[in-house]
Amino acid sequence: MAIDIDQLVADCAAAVGDSAPTRAVREILARAVAARAGPLQALGEPTQGGIQRLHVSDDLTVLNVIWAPRMTLMPHNHNMWATIGVYGGREDNIFWRRLPGDGKGRIEAAGAKSLGPGDVRPLGEDIIHSVTNPTAKLTAALHVYGGDFFSMKRSEWDPENLEERPYDIDKNVRYFEEANKNLG
Repeated sequence: MAIDIDQLVADCAAAVGDSAPTRAVREILARAVAARAGPLQALGEPTQGGIQRLHVSDDLTVLNVIWAPRMTLMPHNHNMWATIGVYGGREDNIFWRRLPGDGKGRIEAAGAKSLGPGDVRPLGEDIIHSVTNPTAKLTAALHVYGGDFFSMKRSEWDPENLEERPYDIDKNVRYFEEANKNLG
């Protein structure tokens, strides 16, 4: 049975006012991605990587994120809470922590979590993570953020030296487009 995207957004918007919004949104996304068919019927079978804006406001962003095969996004933060619900493929997250006393804002790996269909993962506002689709197929996930994903000032880390720099949203959106060139 298809999920109702308008209702999903309305439920998430209501959850923003909850005393524990990530918990509330986690429950909403868990219901939405419990059966892969629900998001697929509502959003269609993905054919390429990209970021589809389902809702963007000052206090809430809801995205349908499609990762191209073998795509990796460098370490980055959000500076707001987030919750990810996977409904197709696999999303591998590496979690990072800042090196104490490092004047260059460098980071080191601190853990990992692999998400598959039906998995939901909340991320705190201080989380730094990188994301990889390790499969040869597209990965599809609903991402909900506690703010405007596209205007929030945040950071990304150089994948070679792990030094902090300003996040470039336009470059990262283009990265999704470039990853589609590798689709068969």
